[in-house]
Amino acid sequence: MNSPISITGFASISPLGATPKEIWNTYLQFDKHCISLHPFSEEATAIAALQTKENILLQEVKESVSHYANVDRSVLMGLFAARKAMENAGWKKGSHFGINIGSSRGATQLFETYHKEFIETQKTSTLSSPTTTLGNISSWIANDLETQGPEISHSITCSTALHSVLNGVAWLTSGLTDKFMVGGSEAPLTPFTVAQMKALKIYAQDTSAEFPCKALDLDKKRNQMFLGEGAAVFCLEKGILPNANAMISGIGYATEPLTHNISISTNADCFQKSIKMALGDTSLTDIDAIVMHAPGTIKGDSSEYNAITHVFGKQLPFLTTNKWKIGHSFGASGALSMELAILMLTHQKAIPVPFIKNDQYPKKLKTILVNAVGFGGNAVTIKMELP
Repeated sequence: MNSPISITGFASISPLGATPKEIWNTYLQFDKHCISLHPFSEEATAIAALQTKENILLQEVKESVSHYANVDRSVLMGLFAARKAMENAGWKKGSHFGINIGSSRGATQLFETYHKEFIETQKTSTLSSPTTTLGNISSWIANDLETQGPEISHSITCSTALHSVLNGVAWLTSGLTDKFMVGGSEAPLTPFTVAQMKALKIYAQDTSAEFPCKALDLDKKRNQMFLGEGAAVFCLEKGILPNANAMISGIGYATEPLTHNISISTNADCFQKSIKMALGDTSLTDIDAIVMHAPGTIKGDSSEYNAITHVFGKQLPFLTTNKWKIGHSFGASGALSMELAILMLTHQKAIPVPFIKNDQYPKKLKTILVNAVGFGGNAVTIKMELP
């Protein structure tokens, strides 16, 4: 990157909470996860859902504009996070800034509802389109914030949010706009979505365990991914600004050839390339921590770890992930990992995975890498630093 990018505002809503203080306090509960059990097809299933307080906040968003009565949950979460992020950055409604809020699945809940209606009646409600289109989230946010800039939507499965960061950086460095809002929103806690993940044999089954998801545990014998919901949004501006929460100083991306629809190579060639690209000329010893994608699957966790060891050798940075705590939120997961990185930099405290032994915590946190990868090996790495 020729010029660093400032993150001048950020916000999120997830099972962790809806304010930086709440979220950080939840992370500080090192041995507590956000998993609850919910019956899907009469089977107790581990999920990480928003709590009552956060659901009330979404209801307030829904009631704030009459048009929002019929939008998907993913849109409401995106609207909440976008409003707060803009407020925190000091941006004004009606100003010129771009928006790219991605989602892996989009309006999942609404789509399933309308599809069920169609199967039963062979008809569908008038508002079934365009409220179920993938571009729904960014479009509603652009309308809500009255932006005069470009508006982009996309889905690149689980690396969607970090791909939106790539897009924002590209627009800013091109000089086409001075400000860009990026992030991801996902509401995948629906019967069909959960059934799909269970069909892939990757869903956590031991719901009675102390930690139903052993993300980053390389000795686990079965896949233990589970789903969570949430949204996180960041306001990006070019250069080093005095109100920056953190800096983006490097970006990397790569895609590897498919051998299976959800495959990734044993040593995650895509991650090796994206990490090296994000590093640029940065010394390996300058990386203090990596927030890993680590979805809780055997292959996903081990391949990413192998990629990191191929790049860093025996001198590994501090490794962590938040998926054991809040689940996998697909297209929003990379954004929630970025938020964790910002909070760790801000508070100068590394957040561990409770069942992973760490012999040494970093004495300082100046530079952190954040990883994400989607089905098909679409890897992204973002290098973040203190301002």
